[in-house]
Amino acid sequence: MMKKYGGYILTVLLSLTVGVVGTALILPKYVKGEEITKTVSEVSISESNTIKDSIQKVYRSVVLIEATNRLGTSTGSGFVYKEDDQYGYILTNNHVVEDATTVKVVNIEGVEIDATVLGTDIYMDIAVLRIDKENVLQVASIGDSKSVELGDTVFTVGSPEGKEYIGTVTKGILSGKSREITVSLSSGGYYIMSLLQTDAAINPGNSGGPLVNINGEVIGINALKLVEDKIEGMGFAIPIEEVMLYVDRLEKGEAIKRPTVGIEMFDASNAYLRRYYNVNVSSNVTEGVVVYRVTPGSPAAIAQLQTGDVIIEVDGSKVDDSTRFRYLLYKHNIGDKMTIKYIRDNKEKKVTVILTQ
Repeated sequence: MMKKYGGYILTVLLSLTVGVVGTALILPKYVKGEEITKTVSEVSISESNTIKDSIQKVYRSVVLIEATNRLGTSTGSGFVYKEDDQYGYILTNNHVVEDATTVKVVNIEGVEIDATVLGTDIYMDIAVLRIDKENVLQVASIGDSKSVELGDTVFTVGSPEGKEYIGTVTKGILSGKSREITVSLSSGGYYIMSLLQTDAAINPGNSGGPLVNINGEVIGINALKLVEDKIEGMGFAIPIEEVMLYVDRLEKGEAIKRPTVGIEMFDASNAYLRRYYNVNVSSNVTEGVVVYRVTPGSPAAIAQLQTGDVIIEVDGSKVDDSTRFRYLLYKHNIGDKMTIKYIRDNKEKKVTVILTQ
C-alpha cells in the first residue's frame, strides 16, 4: 500500500516542479510587459461609419465671411460653388452681407481675401460674392435635396462664433423637408420660406455655410435656427436647387424680378385696418387678405378685382394672411396664370389672372 501511495506522491511532486519552472520562465515576460505590448500593438481599431472622406470633398471650399458696415463687423460662412478663368464664386446668405461697405473672406488656411458682392436677394436670403481665382482652394459639388430622405446623414461646415472656430464640422440627420418658416425682413414685413430641417448644430456664424449629404454634395445653405430655451437641435437650410435657379442672374448683378397681381392688401383678421380703410367686410370673414386698392391696368384690374374683395385661396391653397399670399404668389414666374378665389358680397367667386412683373 505504501508503495502505491509513494507513486502518487512522486507524480504530484513532478507536476508541481514542472509548473513552478514553467511559471518562472513565462512570468517575467508579462511582468516586463513584453507580451502585453505585443498584444495591444496587434489590435487595429477602425470606424466603419466615419464621414471623413465626405468632409474632404467640401471642406476647403468653405470660407469665413467678415462683413463690415456702419455698425461694425459681423461674420458668417460661405462656400465656393463655381470658378472660371478669372474668379471663384461664393454663395452665402443675404443677411450675412446686407448693407456691408466692405467684405472679406478668410479661407480654411487662414488667408484673408478681399471679396466683391455681385448680387443679393432678400426673399431667398442669398448672395453671390466673387474672389480672384488664385485664392480658390476647392470648389464644392452641388447636389439635390430632393434625393435626400428623412433620417439620411447630413453635416455642416462653417465658422460658428467667428475665426476662432473656423472650419467647424457638425453632423446630424435630415429631420424634415418643406418646413414653412415665417421670417422677418430687414425691409419690413414678413416672408415665408420653405426650408430643410436638420438637427446638425447650426450656430451664429454658420449662416451661409453648406448643408452637405453623405456623398459630400451641397444640398442646402444654412440660414437659421429656432432659439428658445425649450427648443434644441432645430436648424434650417435653403434647398440648393431653389438657390441655383437664381445664381446666374445674381452673378450678373441683376435684381431678381418677381410677379405681381397689382393689389394693396391687409389681413382680414385686422379689425383696425378695416376701419382705417373704411372697407366693409362681413364679420364672418376672419381669414384671407382684404383688397383695399387695385392698381390700374394690373392683372387684378383686368380680372375686375375690386376694393373689399377678400382673397381666400390661390391655386387651391388656403390663404390665411398677406404673408401666405405673398409666399404663394412668389412661387410663380412672370407670365404664369394664377387662379384666385375670393369673397364678394358674401359669395365666393373665382378668377384667373396672368401675372406681370
